[in-house]
Amino acid sequence: MRIQQLRELLEYVAKCRIEMAQLYSRLHSQADSSRVKLMLEYFQQHERNTAEKLENYIDDAPKKVLDTWYKDIVFEDFIGHCQKLTLPGSMNEDDVLELHLKLDNSLIELLEKTASSSATAETKGALEDLVRVKKIQQQRLVHSSIRMDDI
Repeated sequence: MRIQQLRELLEYVAKCRIEMAQLYSRLHSQADSSRVKLMLEYFQQHERNTAEKLENYIDDAPKKVLDTWYKDIVFEDFIGHCQKLTLPGSMNEDDVLELHLKLDNSLIELLEKTASSSATAETKGALEDLVRVKKIQQQRLVHSSIRMDDI
């Protein structure tokens, strides 16, 4: 996918988060383990919340930041990739966490790449803040997932 404006990028990332939630829902119906199902439910909710927060950010962000133009920001067909992904019914918690981190890091890298090619300090700073927040959320999600092993 070719992205031209920051608004497009953020809207696309929000759609990708929704697609991740749908992937986890699909995997939930295929999973054999109740612990894996619990983890997938948690990830579904997390991705829906992340997408909603990103949409709220888009609504509240300064127009001049959102209207920033980019040249040559190209990204894989993340949504198509999510729609094709499968895991066996025997998937375990590590499989699910590994898949989540791979997808999550792909979206974080897109934001980092865009931040590094931003022309203004304001836009770069806004994207770096989003990346920082997302990395903190990711860290918390991993810790929560590990704590689920203790249940």
